[in-house]
Amino acid sequence: IPDSVLAIARAGAGVNNIPVAECTARGIPVFNSPGANANAVKELVATGLLLGSRGVVEGLEYVHTLEGMSDEAELNKTREGQKKQFKGSELVGKTLGVVGLGAIGSLVAEMALTLGMEVVGYDPALSVEAAWRLSSQVRKADTLSALFARCDYISLHLPVLESTRGLVNSELLNAMQAGTCLLNFARQEIVEEGSLLEAL
Repeated sequence: IPDSVLAIARAGAGVNNIPVAECTARGIPVFNSPGANANAVKELVATGLLLGSRGVVEGLEYVHTLEGMSDEAELNKTREGQKKQFKGSELVGKTLGVVGLGAIGSLVAEMALTLGMEVVGYDPALSVEAAWRLSSQVRKADTLSALFARCDYISLHLPVLESTRGLVNSELLNAMQAGTCLLNFARQEIVEEGSLLEAL
């Protein structure tokens, strides 16, 4: 950190990627802005939900295999015959589990409700202020394993703390239904990568 640095600001809630102890020793204040990027993350989660359900990426990759076809009638016939394999499934009626119901998680829950999804939330440290932001349609999961067992999609919105590092482990991943889509727009360290690869 150059001597010219007077302060460090972090867009978002976490400061795990800032050497806070070093900054403290040098008299450099560190501050964050919880919720400042909440809407942007909510939109990325919406994108992840759609990409994880509708076969968009697979469809685009398939279209690229047709680039050499010059006969338009043959191209249309081939495309029409194959497009059903990329339809995926609709989000309406599916269940989204939201782990962490702070500024971002509450927006994600609301967005999922407007998409016609059922929403189950889990947050043992839910503040009164955050609870007021939540829709009464968000159902509460008593345990994290109960949430993982009943959801079609799971979205993580937690900071990296000692209590959350490696939180999503083989036990939770084994509780998931086959085909469940896990979205982590929080921090990589929350999911045990080895356990995730083994589950996949």
